[in-house]
Amino acid sequence: MQIEKRTIDYIPDSERHGSVRNLFSIWFSANAQITTVVTGALAITLGLNIWYAILAIVLGNAIGGFFMASHSAQGPKLGIPQMIQSRAQFGVIGAILPLVLVVVMYLGFFSTSTVLGAQALSAAFHMPQTICIVIVNVLAVILVTCGYDFIHKFEKVVGWLFFILFIYLSIRLFQQPMPEHLNSQGFSLGPFLLVMSVMVTWQMTFAPYTADYSRYLPKDTSKNQAFWYTYLGSVIGASWMMILGALATIIAPKQSGEMVAYFGHLTGHGLSAVTFVIIVLGVLAINTLNLYGGYMSVITTVDAFAKLKVTKRARFTFIMIVAIVGTMISIWGQGNFLNNYSTFLTFLLYFMVPWTAINLIDFYMLRKGNYNIEAIFDLNGEYGKFNWIAIGSYVLGIVLQFPFMNTEIYEGIVAKWLNGADIAWFIGLFIPAVLYYVLMKNRLVYKKGNKKTHSA
Repeated sequence: MQIEKRTIDYIPDSERHGSVRNLFSIWFSANAQITTVVTGALAITLGLNIWYAILAIVLGNAIGGFFMASHSAQGPKLGIPQMIQSRAQFGVIGAILPLVLVVVMYLGFFSTSTVLGAQALSAAFHMPQTICIVIVNVLAVILVTCGYDFIHKFEKVVGWLFFILFIYLSIRLFQQPMPEHLNSQGFSLGPFLLVMSVMVTWQMTFAPYTADYSRYLPKDTSKNQAFWYTYLGSVIGASWMMILGALATIIAPKQSGEMVAYFGHLTGHGLSAVTFVIIVLGVLAINTLNLYGGYMSVITTVDAFAKLKVTKRARFTFIMIVAIVGTMISIWGQGNFLNNYSTFLTFLLYFMVPWTAINLIDFYMLRKGNYNIEAIFDLNGEYGKFNWIAIGSYVLGIVLQFPFMNTEIYEGIVAKWLNGADIAWFIGLFIPAVLYYVLMKNRLVYKKGNKKTHSA
């Protein structure tokens, strides 16, 4: 393993390496952490009983994971990070629209996960939480500076620690006395669809990360294997952790309000310090991915206007900029965490789903993985500065979701009529996909016809 030198540039065949099986460990580790557990608690706080909560969790992750894992095959095929590939759909400058939103997403997840990691570190070593926030993020900076190979190795090692810890926590949780009112709440379609949409969100907000961690794999890596190792790692890890969070909220509603402390003490006094340390490692596992993708997205945005020669020093500078901003947000936003996090997750869904639809339709159905990599880095190349078909489809996909939204700050008219049900993600997925496919197919056929006529 060597310290990574590359950022958003193409990975040549001579540098391709690694096993596709590593994708399971990296996405299992990314999900096997306390932030995922907190998300699972939302299934109960939003009004479901435990059985419908489990069903919504599994279905939501299974659906969202399909789209998230479909991005994984793009990495070996194209050899570039996920978000710079969006230039082929949106144009070199037009891709800044989803890029800015993705940077906001990375910063949001980075800062919210850090707060939970700092709580665990503070509980283990009795240090002020603000100092713990800084420590957690310094560790993330070190890993990201080392880069791709070190990240894969770290995620693989800690994945086994998470597996052992959460097996033990699952056993301990089932040993707790179950409440009598376990099945007291009947089925309600509105809360069920709302919870399911939150779980779909969880998976689909990983989509901008996915190809970043498969782009060094050999070009002949099986698409099916890349999909399934990514899918199973992410869906199993997330579903397991979320179910634990839902169970904890049913069994100990007051104590689980502080989920880090609850799970730390659930293991028993002799193991609580070890549990807190592993929780910190879990936060570090996902925050490393957040910081890695965040700094590359910032470079991609800046590179659209000024061609960058990213030296080691420049690379480290971008890493530090993102880390410092994320740390400041963490320190500022330590209070009222769960409420703010729920709002944040639901809000992200509406902006990421149309991007996923456009990206996957373009890769699998229109261009079928065939891209001009040099043109992706060229402001005046064949993909142009702006693709108004993609931009229009994307914006329309966001706007059309508003009547179907159900968030704390806004509830759409259709969501009210459906008793709080949120199906905005389906609208945001289907309409942009169809619109982009029809309009772009006509444009590509027209361009192809012009090329043949010109050649003749």
